[in-house]
Amino acid sequence: MADAKEKPVDKLSFEEALAELEVIVRQLEAGEVELEKSIAIYERGAALKAHCESRLKSAELKVEQIVQGAKGPTTETASFD
Repeated sequence: MADAKEKPVDKLSFEEALAELEVIVRQLEAGEVELEKSIAIYERGAALKAHCESRLKSAELKVEQIVQGAKGPTTETASFD
């Protein structure tokens, strides 16, 4: 898994990173990976997790901007009837 032909984490799409992270989790949960390789793929998994979180946060901010519109957030009088 951790070899020279891997794409750099920051070049992966969200979907690619998530799919690779799922493979890493399955490998680690199975417990059939040598210790040194486990450490290497765990490090890559941590980087993939951070990348996915970053991409999700970015998407969340974009959606928030779309919802708010060009004029920014609107304020309305609350009705508690």
